[in-house]
Amino acid sequence: MRITKLGEEILRQKAEPVKPEEINDDLRNFLNEMFEAMIAADGVGLAGPQAGISKRLFVVIADDDVRRVFINPQIISTSAEMVDFEEGCLSVPQVYESISRPKKVTVQAFNENGRPFTLEADGLLARVIQHEYDHLDGILFIDRGDKAFAEKTAAQFKKRAERAEQKRLEREAKERRIAAKKAAAAAKKTKSSGGEK
Repeated sequence: MRITKLGEEILRQKAEPVKPEEINDDLRNFLNEMFEAMIAADGVGLAGPQAGISKRLFVVIADDDVRRVFINPQIISTSAEMVDFEEGCLSVPQVYESISRPKKVTVQAFNENGRPFTLEADGLLARVIQHEYDHLDGILFIDRGDKAFAEKTAAQFKKRAERAEQKRLEREAKERRIAAKKAAAAAKKTKSSGGEK
């Protein structure tokens, strides 16, 4: 599973609710793939848009090592007390910024079996829930920090994406040249062997 990066349109879209009939084995398999991709990337949370689907769902493994699935989550309350903490994001790799968020949250959601639950969270779990919930509304953590830093980061990722695209085009052009040379050599060989008969 490829994790989407800053600059890709899906990260800025408001995700669609998951329909009840969509909570099935296919979705559960997809959620497992999300967990695997998140763990492989050393993350603690991953939202649908980061996994390439514009759906209101995310997965979390915070400091208690519990695998949690949130489908159609709603944050119903937050504490007045705020806490600053340095955040990062798998969609904005190698970028970190101190972000202020409520210390505690209460969230309602459905699990991977379509069962509703309510969870009161604090500490890292509360922060991860808020961070991933933002993804469902097209908000990235850099949007909640310094505006100039967000603009600079977006510009860096745009340049990075442009360089990657340029390299891809160059690689494809090289592959086409190699294929053309091979085809020409094969045609020449066929022609010469045909001429000997």
